[in-house]
Amino acid sequence: MNIIIRGKHIELTDALKEYVTKRVGKLEKFSDEFMDVQVTLLVERDRHRVEVTAPIHGMILRGEEETEDMYSSIDMVVEKLERQIDKYRTRINKRMRSKVMKDHDVQPASTVEEPREEVVRHKKFPVKPMSVEEAIMQMNLIGHTFFVFTNSETQEMNVVYLRNNGDYGLLQPQF
Repeated sequence: MNIIIRGKHIELTDALKEYVTKRVGKLEKFSDEFMDVQVTLLVERDRHRVEVTAPIHGMILRGEEETEDMYSSIDMVVEKLERQIDKYRTRINKRMRSKVMKDHDVQPASTVEEPREEVVRHKKFPVKPMSVEEAIMQMNLIGHTFFVFTNSETQEMNVVYLRNNGDYGLLQPQF
């Protein structure tokens, strides 16, 4: 596992780098498939935020935590990623078990209800080219936390979304 540590508005001391490497390195026990894990440490006012992005098996695990102490933010984001990995592994194992069960015509003994992974609503909408600012305004008008639109500048499908801190984000496809 290659851990890439970046800092914004913070001096990356050897002790901090070592702590990040030690804590994030614990994720390796879940899989050997982790390649380049990106860790960004940033300080805004008195808030210490840690963002971790870890690609694994074609998926991207991402965690973000913010507290008043950098070390506790690191601990919390690692715990969040461990829960995500566990959830991912549980889903994969459940799919494999259900496939094996179907092949052998045996009912599973577990009665624990897993979250449903099915589409419960389909929606069609007209797509009109618009600027990012128009899309944000449209999203706010309909009261949603995200909005899909065709970007008038790039002619590509984009998504604007409301971030937890109240700012806006933009998702753009990369080919």
